[in-house]
Amino acid sequence: MEVTDSLNFDHKDRKDIYEYIERHGTVREDEVRRALNFDPAALGTHLTILRRDGYIRKVGNHVQVAYAPGEEEMVTLDDLDVTIRMAQDVDLESLVDAIHEVADEGTYIEAETVADIIDHEEVVLRHNELSSRMVFVATTDDQLAGWVHLDLPEAEKLSHTAVLTVGTRSEYRGHGIGSKLLERGVRWAREHGFEKLYNSVPATNEGAIEFLENHGWETEAVRESHYKIDGEYVDEVMMAVSLR
Repeated sequence: MEVTDSLNFDHKDRKDIYEYIERHGTVREDEVRRALNFDPAALGTHLTILRRDGYIRKVGNHVQVAYAPGEEEMVTLDDLDVTIRMAQDVDLESLVDAIHEVADEGTYIEAETVADIIDHEEVVLRHNELSSRMVFVATTDDQLAGWVHLDLPEAEKLSHTAVLTVGTRSEYRGHGIGSKLLERGVRWAREHGFEKLYNSVPATNEGAIEFLENHGWETEAVRESHYKIDGEYVDEVMMAVSLR
């Protein structure tokens, strides 16, 4: 299942089961049964139908949302062998650490919000009736080097747009990993019918603005004194790129 697929359930119990699994990530079947107070036989029937319809998958005695994994992209950048792939729940701790590391530099407020949300929810990917998110990560030597995150609104009037954040841990910069992640995020959005992407950064983050401009993004608006960083008011630069 793609995070852009429509969610259509023909039974309220199956909707409740999907929403519980989607909200909690990989969970044990008996946890679902106890949390929702299901008879074991009834739960088994509903899980079978949800698997048949492509909503969930079974992993041992656990169940999880059956997101389509997508292809892994392996590239060599300078002396680094880098794999770019869809993030998984096992990446949660290192993903949150990486985003916080970049956000703690004080120049990427949007990323700080992303990290806080993922850390609070304890689930990497989301797909529900209110909002969805896709995350790709770059790894090298089994270390998470960077990420690209796409916040995908479900509201019909905004469903053609998405908000993107991207970042690379400081020790992995200068090799082109950020560019590869940005390209992967943009390509995924275009392939899934999105028409426009947004990314907002403080005006003091000149490196991020230049990076996005070098990849075809443009400044769409500036909100004066939107941030207050270290006691100083800083403008927000709202960047955008058209995918049409």
